[in-house]
Amino acid sequence: MSWSRAILHVDMDAFFVNVHLLDHPEDTGIPLAVGGMPDERGVVTSASYEARQFGVRSAMPTSQALRLCPQLKVVAANWTRIRECSRGVMALLGHYGPLEKMSVDEAYIDLSGLADPVAPAGEIRERMPAEMNLPASVGLATSKLVAKVASDFNKPRGLTIVSPGEEAAFLAPQPVRAIWGIGPRTAERLAALGITTCGQLAAADPDRLRERFGRDTDSLLRRARGEDERPVQPDRGPPKSISQEWTFSRDVADAEVLREHLRRMSADVADELAKRNLLAHTIRVKFRWSDFTTFTRQRSLAVGTDDAATVFRVADVIWRENWPVGRPMRLLGVGAASLVAGEGRQLGLF
Repeated sequence: MSWSRAILHVDMDAFFVNVHLLDHPEDTGIPLAVGGMPDERGVVTSASYEARQFGVRSAMPTSQALRLCPQLKVVAANWTRIRECSRGVMALLGHYGPLEKMSVDEAYIDLSGLADPVAPAGEIRERMPAEMNLPASVGLATSKLVAKVASDFNKPRGLTIVSPGEEAAFLAPQPVRAIWGIGPRTAERLAALGITTCGQLAAADPDRLRERFGRDTDSLLRRARGEDERPVQPDRGPPKSISQEWTFSRDVADAEVLREHLRRMSADVADELAKRNLLAHTIRVKFRWSDFTTFTRQRSLAVGTDDAATVFRVADVIWRENWPVGRPMRLLGVGAASLVAGEGRQLGLF
């Protein structure tokens, strides 16, 4: 079979939980969650598959998780260990081709040009637990969109190959929310037309869709068929800024849930700064309300930093100053700018 384009998406399985198990093997096989404590209004960051059987999910208040699973063990995230393991994972993946890191636990690899991209896909799935002692699921397809859906298709330790020409058939039974760029609001509007799956969307009358979605119609139809020309974008030179964003499947007004996402994104941004040997002199926070109003606020640092605690501390101050308590948020983001080369972590003062 000829692959003119082959893109692999690697998604680590319950990454924060499995990083914890590296140092605490005695917790293997039990319902386990990484996150904040219930008496501190904590939030679940990651849940083991044993915990998920009870309905425990990430971004869920820890108190609710304990009601669903009273025997749940809750532990704090070890960010130093998480970033260390992430660097090892990305180093392993980088040997296979151009790499685009999406977060601490997922990345795309461009395998285009290989006579048989299926072989390295299976090899990566096996090497990750053998060499890193961390499980991963992988999806191989001709586009980023389909590869990402495929990596989530058969977790944990899944290997899903969507051969050229099979994209639309693979996506057909999937819910429309599986498609990149379709959020809850668009899904609700599609459901009002009786469209809930990718197959139904791909087969929908374009004229009928244009009445609701206008110029976005053609893009929706292409994505429903698995057509996605976005390239894998490996690192090319020092960036002007580094950022992480999170669009919530449902608007969130819970302060602790928002703060936990802020903490995670701050750690990701700091990890990327450290990996690139860069120090940030500006920290930004991006806000988007439920009505799609979007704006960014920032603060300057007297001393550049790549320290996760410092990035979070500054981002937390910005967020608290600009978030009206209880106002639902659709998107939250953290960014670092005014980047300079650095030799080590320093405390950022603002």
